[in-house]
Amino acid sequence: MNSYAATESEEQQKLRWQVELEFVQCLANPNYLNFLAQRGYFKDQAFINYLKYLQYWKEPEYAKYLMYPMCLYFLDLLQYEHFRREIVNSQCCKFIDDQAILQWQHYTRKRIKMLNAVNGNVNSQLNSTTGSNLDLMDGTQQQSGQLTGQQQATQQQGAQATNALGGSVAGNMQNGTVSSVGGGGGGGTTPQNQMVGQPGQQSQQQQLNGNSSNSSIVPNQSNTGAAMMQKI
Repeated sequence: MNSYAATESEEQQKLRWQVELEFVQCLANPNYLNFLAQRGYFKDQAFINYLKYLQYWKEPEYAKYLMYPMCLYFLDLLQYEHFRREIVNSQCCKFIDDQAILQWQHYTRKRIKMLNAVNGNVNSQLNSTTGSNLDLMDGTQQQSGQLTGQQQATQQQGAQATNALGGSVAGNMQNGTVSSVGGGGGGGTTPQNQMVGQPGQQSQQQQLNGNSSNSSIVPNQSNTGAAMMQKI
């Protein structure tokens, strides 16, 4: 067949491929197999060899073109002489036909269930993925809100500390003393305090000077009176 295929033109090869495709798919019908058996085709060795040749359709590169995959199962059965002999019986053909119909119905229902299960799993995965993404977004927003609240609290504490320090410094300036910050020793007086104390010391000095001057004047008066008395 390979040598014959080499001599075929492209158009002839295409036509042969279409004919073989249609014939292989006809093998999926048990009634057609019964028709071939009653006509004696399964007793012809050339036809049996042709059935062996058609097994190349089981290869994936050819099987993908088949619309009725059941034909490959019957093609394998036709390789056995016992099946070729039994398919002549009409009752056997009817039994195979009924079983094929039941299998197709079961396969159809099973396939629908499988498709629904796959679609349900895909939808559940999409929903779970969407829910997890929303949870992550909510967690991120909560963390950012907490960080913002902490920053605001820190700023408020800093502002309160600054206001308290400014108020203490202003009060000390009004009282004339400023406490040293950072362990610089006892609270010493400022030049303002010294200047405040100087007027009091000056007044005390002036009073002392006045008392001394008065005491010096009084003895002079007493001496003058004593002299006058002596004269008298």
